[in-house]
Amino acid sequence: MGTVRMTQVTALVMRAVAAGHVYGFDVMEACALPSGTAYPALRRLEKAGLLRSSWEDADEAHALGRPARRTYHLTREGRTAMPQVEAKLAEARRLLGDLPGAPTGEA
Repeated sequence: MGTVRMTQVTALVMRAVAAGHVYGFDVMEACALPSGTAYPALRRLEKAGLLRSSWEDADEAHALGRPARRTYHLTREGRTAMPQVEAKLAEARRLLGDLPGAPTGEA
C-alpha cells in the first residue's frame, strides 16, 4: 500500500467511484477525463489502497458479446478519505469561482 496526493483529478475519480461509476469508461465519462488521465489515477488510487478492483467473469461478459470489464470499488480506507475528497473538490470550486471573467476583446 502506498500514498497518493489528493489532487482535483484523484478527488474527481474517487467521487465518481463512490457515486457508483464502477467501470473505467464510466469514470471517464462522469469526470469528463480522457483515458490517459482517468486510468492512471485509478491505478494510483488502487496502489494507495483507496480503491480495489476486480475483473468480472470473462465467460459471462463474452456471453453478452463484450470483453470482461474491470470494476472499481472504494475500500474502507477510501471511504475514510471521502471527507478529504470533498474538501479538495470544494477548494477547487472556490478557486474556480474566484477566477476573473474572460476578456471580451472590447476596448
